[in-house]
Amino acid sequence: MKSRLPKVLHPLAGQPLLSHVISTARRLNPEHIIVVYGHGGEQVPAAINRDDLIWVKQEEQLGTGHAVAQAMPEVDDAETVLVLYGDVPLTRQATLEQLIGCSADDFGLLTVNLDDPTGYGRIVRNNKAQVTHIVEHKDATEAERQIHEVNTGILAGNAGRLRGWLEQLNNDNAQGEYYLTDVTAMAVADGLTIKTCQPDSEMEVLGVNSRAQLAMLERQYQRQQAERLMAQGVTIIDPARLDIRGEVDIAQDVILDVNVILVGKVRLGEGVYVGPGCVIKDSTLAEGVQLQALCVIEQATIGTDAHIGPFARLRPGAELSAHTHVGNFVEIKNSKVGEASKINHLSYIGDSDVGERVNIGAGVITCNYDGAYKHRTTIGNDVFVGSDCQLVAPVEVGDGATLGAGTTLTRDAPAGELTLSRAKQKTVQGWKRPVKEK
Repeated sequence: MKSRLPKVLHPLAGQPLLSHVISTARRLNPEHIIVVYGHGGEQVPAAINRDDLIWVKQEEQLGTGHAVAQAMPEVDDAETVLVLYGDVPLTRQATLEQLIGCSADDFGLLTVNLDDPTGYGRIVRNNKAQVTHIVEHKDATEAERQIHEVNTGILAGNAGRLRGWLEQLNNDNAQGEYYLTDVTAMAVADGLTIKTCQPDSEMEVLGVNSRAQLAMLERQYQRQQAERLMAQGVTIIDPARLDIRGEVDIAQDVILDVNVILVGKVRLGEGVYVGPGCVIKDSTLAEGVQLQALCVIEQATIGTDAHIGPFARLRPGAELSAHTHVGNFVEIKNSKVGEASKINHLSYIGDSDVGERVNIGAGVITCNYDGAYKHRTTIGNDVFVGSDCQLVAPVEVGDGATLGAGTTLTRDAPAGELTLSRAKQKTVQGWKRPVKEK
């Protein structure tokens, strides 16, 4: 990977590769999830800090068989062991359930047929099509290298038997490592039948060994997410230009334009439109919301039929009621905006409570920070705030009040009245605009 970051912490869809594997394993309802990490890989348990994980350190990297052996003290003999890999993120739950099922009485291997099997261990079968052993590519004969069925490394079997086989491993091979694959021949020698099953797609078992492979699996993952959503009634303008980096719940007749990024827990109600280039993180958009181009929405809630953007930013704590309008270059943070209120141009609304049917003009700022503390602004119903006003919090504007353009409000404005604060206009006779000297 050419990186200081351990490979299994490189992100796919916004989550470390290892997190994808752990999430799939967790859905199988296992008794334990044991993660074996390498010497110097302390970043891994620090980054993925989960109470339901057992961490085991492999002090020396002596091969996959040696790695699994480090975990075996945590496993009872009667249990079934499923071996997964931290850099193989796309294996489906259904595929693993099938593998566990076929290993109930014997020994199960997940294999796959590849057009180009170079580098993979080959599945060697006898004339009855029974698996006899696995041979690594470096140790394979020319005839064995012509085999296209390869070992994925993912296996399942009885813990007690596996423990005994691991104890018999040796490193007499081209790489001088203890191969987990060697237990296959031992299982055959003990009279077990090796059961094999295959995934629906080879993408399920592809690992990551370079940034190019990571990018390829990223697009595969995103394509799967897009196809799932389209099957549920979501329109995606270009499935190749959608990124989902979390858990999304999207109703039917939602339209996602190009280059949309959905992060964390995102809920989109029926009929929502998300314009090109929008980023939505940990937010809920109710039915009929129209989100125009290039908006950033984070930890916000938007009510029914609201119109947002283009170029709007809703920061954490923004709560917009139904039929609100938020326009271009408007930023809202930690504020509630009442039904049918409009903030359409170049304004900042922070730490505020805005009533219903309020019209906030261009360039309005709620001055919420005094350099040490945040203060709230309260704006009542049916208020009109003229352009270029500054509301210096804490301050309250009563129902039906009007603030004239250019007002700097430092005291409460009474309900139903026009409040102004402007310097007297004057013309300075003879004033000359500065010019550059030649």
